[in-house]
Amino acid sequence: MRALIIALALSAAAAPAALAQTVVLVRHAEKANDGSSNPPLAAEGAARAAELARTLADADLTHVFVTPLRRTQDTARPAAEAHALTPEAVPLDGGVEAHVRAVADKVRALPTDAVALVVGHSNTVPLIARALGQTGPGEMKDCEYDRLTVISLEGDGDSPAVVSRYGEPSPRC
Repeated sequence: MRALIIALALSAAAAPAALAQTVVLVRHAEKANDGSSNPPLAAEGAARAAELARTLADADLTHVFVTPLRRTQDTARPAAEAHALTPEAVPLDGGVEAHVRAVADKVRALPTDAVALVVGHSNTVPLIARALGQTGPGEMKDCEYDRLTVISLEGDGDSPAVVSRYGEPSPRC
C-alpha cells in the first residue's frame, strides 16, 4: 500500500512536468554507530537505501543531491546507480543555512521537467522542504529515517507536497 501511495504522489507531482520540477526529499538512512564523525550506513540503513531505490525505480530521476558525508552518499547511491546518475555533493561550508540555500538554489535552477532526489540530515530536511515552499510536517526527530516528501515546485511559488513513509517504519522515539 505504501508503494502505491508513493507512486501516486510521484505521478501526481510530475503530471504537469512542463510546469514544475519534482523533488523527492529524504533523510539519510540509519548510520552505523562506529564512533566516527563520518560513519557508513548500518545494515538497516543499507536495506533502507536499497528500498529507496526500489521506491524510486519508476520516478525518472534526473538529478541527485547529497552532502559530502558518507551516510547521505551511501543512501543515494543505489537510486542514483539505477538511474545512471552521479550524485552531486552540496557543501556544508558556511553552516546549515548556507547549505539549505545552496540546495534550494540548485533545485530551482533545474529544468522544469527535472525530478531530483535530495538526501539530507534530520536538521536539514525540514529546512530544505520549507525553503522549497512546503509547509508542515515540522521538525524531524533524530530517530526518524522513513519520511519521504515529494514536492512539486510550481512557478507561482506554491509548492504542493505529499509526505509519506518508505521502507521499514522507523522506531518512534
